Amino acid sequence: MRDVQRILGALNSPIRRRILTLIWDRQLPASEIAAAFKVTAPTVSQHLAVLREANLVTMTAQGNFRLYRAKQEVLRGLHGALAGNSPKWTPADDIPERDLALAETRPVVVAQVEVDSDQATTFKAFTDPAVYSRWMGVPVLIEDGRFSCTLEWGTQVEGVYELVLEPALIALRWNFEDGNVPIPGGDMVGYLRFAPAGEGCRVEVHQLIDTAEQAAFMEAAWKLVLGRLKSGVVAASDGRAGPATPRPPRQKQRRSA
Repeated sequence: MRDVQRILGALNSPIRRRILTLIWDRQLPASEIAAAFKVTAPTVSQHLAVLREANLVTMTAQGNFRLYRAKQEVLRGLHGALAGNSPKWTPADDIPERDLALAETRPVVVAQVEVDSDQATTFKAFTDPAVYSRWMGVPVLIEDGRFSCTLEWGTQVEGVYELVLEPALIALRWNFEDGNVPIPGGDMVGYLRFAPAGEGCRVEVHQLIDTAEQAAFMEAAWKLVLGRLKSGVVAASDGRAGPATPRPPRQKQRRSA
């Protein structure tokens, strides 16, 4: 209980909450954190000391710098502890404007992987067709935001990058057909998120789906893509790497004798 009270006391300050947001998924030196606020550097240092005392941040010494990062697991644990008594998820009643809009709940497949390349390099692996082709193992074309490739068993994939926010987010619409160019109108929506993870990068995919059948397929499909990324992105991103070597053709379903 004392730990929870200490955490809640630390979170009582708007500045400390903003600091945690700033260093939620990245390490920053104290000077860069202080530059984001209209208070003095010693004041920010005091706030960081309070956050450390509450076990809400980690501090790593690197030369003359002290790097800070939020401890996500502590804050997520706090959310879980408080959720049972919170009215946060209770919608307000008597709101007539809600009848003017439509909303639906759709399931999502989440896939993730950590790779040894940094965030910028990993992001480029999805936007540079030469690099993409090398780690994917099949020729990938990217032009004016549209991408396409044909997997070694004949499935043709194409889509468009609707939003590209380097180096953190790609929103895409895409579709596929076996042995044929995908017919317009059946596009699916997915999101690729890139975040630093130690000296590497964590890639997380959020793929919207409509059916259980789609869910099973998307789990397998994105595990394939992320698995190839993990095993090949470092070599593929080497500036001395040559042209991609396509994977040999094969049947989509391999059946044992």
